[in-house]
Amino acid sequence: MKFIHTGDWHLGQLFYEYDRSYEHLSFLTFLEGVIRDRQTDVLLISGDVFDQSNPSAASVRMFYTFLNKAVKANPEIQIVIIAGNHDSPSRLESPKPLLESSNIHIVGLVEKDGEGNIDYEKLIIPLKGNNGETEVFCLAVPFLRMGEYPVITECSDPYAEGVSEVYKKTYELVVGKKHADQSVVAMGHLFAAGAQQSSDDDQERPILGNIECVSAAAFPTGLAYVALGHIHRAQVIGGHGHIRYCGTPVPMSFTESNYRHQVLSFEINNRTLENLAPIDVPVSIPLLRIPAAHQPFHEVISLINGSPDSDEDLVNAPYLEVRVLLEGPEPGLRYKIENALKGKYARLAKIDIKYLQAGIEAKTQELAGKKLEDIRPVEVFTRVYEAKYHSPVPEILAGLFNEVLIEASSEEEK
Repeated sequence: MKFIHTGDWHLGQLFYEYDRSYEHLSFLTFLEGVIRDRQTDVLLISGDVFDQSNPSAASVRMFYTFLNKAVKANPEIQIVIIAGNHDSPSRLESPKPLLESSNIHIVGLVEKDGEGNIDYEKLIIPLKGNNGETEVFCLAVPFLRMGEYPVITECSDPYAEGVSEVYKKTYELVVGKKHADQSVVAMGHLFAAGAQQSSDDDQERPILGNIECVSAAAFPTGLAYVALGHIHRAQVIGGHGHIRYCGTPVPMSFTESNYRHQVLSFEINNRTLENLAPIDVPVSIPLLRIPAAHQPFHEVISLINGSPDSDEDLVNAPYLEVRVLLEGPEPGLRYKIENALKGKYARLAKIDIKYLQAGIEAKTQELAGKKLEDIRPVEVFTRVYEAKYHSPVPEILAGLFNEVLIEASSEEEK
């Protein structure tokens, strides 16, 4: 049985206010081709189909159009989709009755019975082979919100223990019904302990705080494969080659521009995981950084001016991050950079600024020894400004700060 593991599409995402429909459509067209060429039996989509819980009509249309084309590319394909933390579980599930007739299964909600107990049966999707018999059971566990996992008393990490219990109970239910020649795979959208994440992307932080990391031990040892979503870097978890994040197909930040964006292909034959390999996703719009490391402003402008001119339409031009090293505030910085970029084949997305002496911690060290009530607001403002910009606070700015301070104090006294 041939599988493709993907997820974290974030359809509808804006990249510094730029629409990404072209990139997402390019990826979905690529994925459709992979399904057709490889005659994929099962497509696993591990959450965050959409970037927002209330996606635009265009994003929803793009998603359903892809599903329709995927089924046409291989009419026998089975698709399993779980909700991520960005998805609305109920919205994602809304077309479920229609899609199931096409072997498309969506699990967004954790259903419960009349007594409030989790209906683990609803998290189990049987995947059928060419003979029409079930070859593999899929534990389709969506992102678990508070109240959707069992409460484990007297434990140090209720979230991680609760998530682990969901996988344990669902797996035990499958073991009670499966035959010896049938395999089990699992899906999840969570933060696994030890996962490497982007340094500047808050979309993949531990979802409920800093302790909500799920250990690889949460996944039963009898699973042939664990298809995870949420972390944007494709990676193996806990040294277990069968527990993997597929990563995002499209970079979500400039930090992710150097990631290997991919989908994962594998087979399960005779209960054995085989031919596990990444399939690289073609880059449709590059993310560029100029310069490679922060340089003084005048040198950055010279680099931009020296780049080739172009009269091409910028609608699908590369996204550009300009990295500047400054000694202090630079009035009209963005305007000057945008002006230099006129006639260049790039779209300015981000200006990343570093200052020659950005040691805020060192400058404010002497404040640490004072009691909070002894520190004047203007003192904090001055220290932070001087540390960041390496120059005295301008008189006009100091005056404005004092005005705000006086107004705030007056409001407190009322």
